Amino acid sequence: MKLLNVEAVLGRETNIQEADPECEILKELDDETTSYAILSHRWGAEVSYKEMTRLMKMEERKRDEVRQREGYQKIIKSCEQAKKDGYAWLWVDTCCIDKRSSSELSEAINSMYRWYKNAQVCYAYLNDVGESTFPTEQDNNKFAESNGWPEWFVRGWTLQELIAPEEVQFFNRDWVHIGNRQHLAPTLALITGIPSNVLTIGLAGRSFSVAQIMSWAAERKTTRVEDRAYSLMGLFGVYMPMLYGEGKMAFQRLQMEIIRRSSDQSIFAW
Repeated sequence: MKLLNVEAVLGRETNIQEADPECEILKELDDETTSYAILSHRWGAEVSYKEMTRLMKMEERKRDEVRQREGYQKIIKSCEQAKKDGYAWLWVDTCCIDKRSSSELSEAINSMYRWYKNAQVCYAYLNDVGESTFPTEQDNNKFAESNGWPEWFVRGWTLQELIAPEEVQFFNRDWVHIGNRQHLAPTLALITGIPSNVLTIGLAGRSFSVAQIMSWAAERKTTRVEDRAYSLMGLFGVYMPMLYGEGKMAFQRLQMEIIRRSSDQSIFAW
């Protein structure tokens, strides 16, 4: 996997006018042997792999536009938090995958669950929470588009990002720490329908039916229809090639892969 060098990113940002345009901020490392932090977030105005790696080769006006984006600030704040926590490496899906390469994108999506699982800590950024405490009650006025809870909890990809990591730390829009998965498990169970013991000790060694796991994803949304299926592969331990454009066929392929690996008949409920 390609990881951001935290010191290199922050050093470049601190001395942006004098930064070396050839300085490498990404490095290919082994997720099994490297200590790293990982970001989970709701996408907005993001920064791509190409933009992040070629930032210092841009015209100043374009570079300033990139640096002012919400997505760039997320990267910087994530790096600052990682440095504070003692991590030299950070993974952010927006800029650590070269999505121009279909093979790299496919490999990343098939590896995503493992990458979140192997991270030492996951930073879950809730950009629609302004308070300095985690919301404990449903609020349909504040979160009208997401069932009364922060939008992060209704997105498809964030399901595995909540379950897979060993540790999940939550931050509000100003990067104020508002809790962790362990201590928030009862509230998170209420929001997501995921049993508290899964949130505290994970899926390892536990047996859940296909229908149970599918139910955790039932109300979640993805921008691309195919991602409804792709975002669940890691939870079921299956692997598939990415075929964006196949539409709802992706979910049928997911079902077939699950059937190949399991005799669980509850899958036919979906």
